[in-house]
Amino acid sequence: MMASPARVTITTMSALDTPDEVSRLQIEAYSRMSPGARLRVGLELTEMSRRLLADGIRRRHPDYDEEQVRLASIRLWLGPELFHSAYPGKRELEP
Repeated sequence: MMASPARVTITTMSALDTPDEVSRLQIEAYSRMSPGARLRVGLELTEMSRRLLADGIRRRHPDYDEEQVRLASIRLWLGPELFHSAYPGKRELEP
């Protein structure tokens, strides 16, 4: 006899601009997805947030080249302390 799949509880933070009913429906939709599908959605959302972050840096700093945009993005993701540990000697750029 095969064991039944484990039930996963999805914990989320409520978005300030999303009505509770919409959040509930979204959680229900995620609950119906396979683990692989949820992983794909998570990876796509992560990639989208990185693009939005880089786009914001480009708008605030039109003089930055792509390497500067990349480093400013990494600094925001890692925080200044970890950024300096991971990229010693790199100039700290304003994000």
